[in-house]
Amino acid sequence: MSQNKPVLLYALTTCGHCRNTKKFLEKCGIDYDCVNVDQTQGDERKLMIAKVKEVNPKLTFPTLVVGDKVIVGFKKDDIKEALGI
Repeated sequence: MSQNKPVLLYALTTCGHCRNTKKFLEKCGIDYDCVNVDQTQGDERKLMIAKVKEVNPKLTFPTLVVGDKVIVGFKKDDIKEALGI
């Protein structure tokens, strides 16, 4: 499958829904970048929190950005639709 949309996951290492989202993306063979926000510190953490709030003002996890579409939570159908799979 050719993937033309960038995929970025904002996650927490302690979050079960975040782990499920990662597993699902990997199972589907999707290349993605992941930021584990809870593993950042100082200014980097402030920056990551600000970036998440830009797309998800409630700052909940997982926050998945596929191109210009934002999916909050582990929602398989929404993820498939955004990825075109």
